Amino acid sequence: MLILKILFWTCVFIVLYTYVGYGILLYSIVWLKRRWCKQDHAYTRSSSDTLPSVTLMICAYNEEEVVEEKMRNTLALDYPRESFTVMWVTDGSSDRTNELLGHYPEVKLVFSPERKGKTAALHHGMGEVKSDIVVFTDANTMLNAGAIREMVRWFDDPHVGCVSGEKRVAARHDGDTAAKGEGLYWKYESALKRWDSELYSAMGAAGELYAIRRELYREVPSNALLDDFMMSMCLVAEGYRIAYTSDAYAMEYGSANLEEESKRKRRIAAGGLQSVWWLRQLMNPFRHPKVAFQFVSHRVLRWSVTPFALLGLIPLNVILVMMKAGDIYLVIWLLQILFYLAAWGGYWSDQRGKRNKLLYIPYYFLFMNINVFHGISYLRTHRHSGAWEKAKRG
Repeated sequence: MLILKILFWTCVFIVLYTYVGYGILLYSIVWLKRRWCKQDHAYTRSSSDTLPSVTLMICAYNEEEVVEEKMRNTLALDYPRESFTVMWVTDGSSDRTNELLGHYPEVKLVFSPERKGKTAALHHGMGEVKSDIVVFTDANTMLNAGAIREMVRWFDDPHVGCVSGEKRVAARHDGDTAAKGEGLYWKYESALKRWDSELYSAMGAAGELYAIRRELYREVPSNALLDDFMMSMCLVAEGYRIAYTSDAYAMEYGSANLEEESKRKRRIAAGGLQSVWWLRQLMNPFRHPKVAFQFVSHRVLRWSVTPFALLGLIPLNVILVMMKAGDIYLVIWLLQILFYLAAWGGYWSDQRGKRNKLLYIPYYFLFMNINVFHGISYLRTHRHSGAWEKAKRG
């Protein structure tokens, strides 16, 4: 029974630490740092009027529906036109994307007739870049007007190799459960990134909006499923920081429904597992003490160990209750039952086109963890391909 108890409480600790404990611990450390350390990373930014040359790179596959909206947003960005290049890299697009982009003389179009995936498109596009800074964004995300100026300021710090903007998720309709769940998740995720950056470095950049120094661009394997995460974390492995700023943000609509959101989540989960293995040297606390703590706590556990710990709590709890190990196990088992009933209630209401604010939280939490297991299967079948399957937006 002792071994079962140790396993049970280990699983409880892992789950609580991953989703609650790390956030509390991280914020506590950052709070102490603010109190006792005079210098903050934000103070390294200067007010210099000299701005570096920037290329805004948009990798796209069949994005004819958003080209005009994206270009209106891009042309409204506040950055000197003489230092600003707009580049679209279209990867095997077979719709009217290239035709529509031809209406914009400001656009430098880089086209590949064969669809090889986003990573290959990035490699292709980077071969044409001449600017100091490259900002990456998606075709279906809209940036705030001051995003580029805000991001390039962080590069005044020579230790910053990458700057990550904030992803914000909007619901097109009030009942969009996928968008609401994703939006709540990203609010918490954004807070963790902000605190990670303040402690030392953010743990990866999201493809919706991030920037790197051109000379630090490193090719990642063509079959990388999370090219943005891999590219940014490779810079961390070289000793550079990823700065995070919420003053530069990318807004996008959430997935049209949870079926479409599942496409994204299982691909992210698969890419996370792939990246954890490729970046396993960052888990060595002797070589990377700060990074190892942040990387394992924020990324590794969530993408690998924690979903199994969450699953393992069910049989372990049942066995301990049946063995009459103590009242605490009965209480935890009842709490587990209530949690899964609430998640089922969220699923039931979603299937009927309704949204219960209280129930979609456990539903979306469970939904994310289930997709880690789908991601394992996805990785087995997509390990040789970096081509992505687009999820329909709301």
